[in-house]
Amino acid sequence: MKDELFLRGHRIPMTKEAVRALVLERLELEKARRFIDVGAGTGSVSIEAALRYSALDILAIERKEDALLLLAENVQHFGCHKVLIQAGIAPIPLDSTADAIFIGGTGGHLTAIIDWALLHLNSGGRLVMTFILLENFTQALSHLKSCRVTALDGREIQVGELTALGQGHYFKPNNPTYLLSCRKEAEQKEQDNA
Repeated sequence: MKDELFLRGHRIPMTKEAVRALVLERLELEKARRFIDVGAGTGSVSIEAALRYSALDILAIERKEDALLLLAENVQHFGCHKVLIQAGIAPIPLDSTADAIFIGGTGGHLTAIIDWALLHLNSGGRLVMTFILLENFTQALSHLKSCRVTALDGREIQVGELTALGQGHYFKPNNPTYLLSCRKEAEQKEQDNA
């Protein structure tokens, strides 16, 4: 989906189109029943997931009041009424688990949210995170290495947009985005039955 389709707010973060495409691919939502989007911002990941996978149960968590309003407007704008919005600061108490979790914002609680996400992921579930700060990427990578995860993968995504300049064109670079993805290790019982 083009970024221009989403309603935007001043200083409310949005996972951009090229990054969102890789995030959704890494989440493997075609195999999922429940998806949690932490730090949902404008809701771009939740909404595109809802439009692609109509049977998917989606929970979008956001802490900022202005972002919550914009998220609700985007859900309404796209008619994605299956996206359940929850106001709160993650990690928040949940009674259920998910097959995939995306962390797009942590509000300074990075390792606690990773631990919470792994606790709320089903066995074999996918965890995907994006960062704009290299320090957050390295902290998350270091923490995940001590957790029970497999298929740990990292990417730096650098995208430039074709932009007119005088009589010609150039690629105006966006800031790089760092992506981490992994799978929660399968429970021992499941491994024994395999």
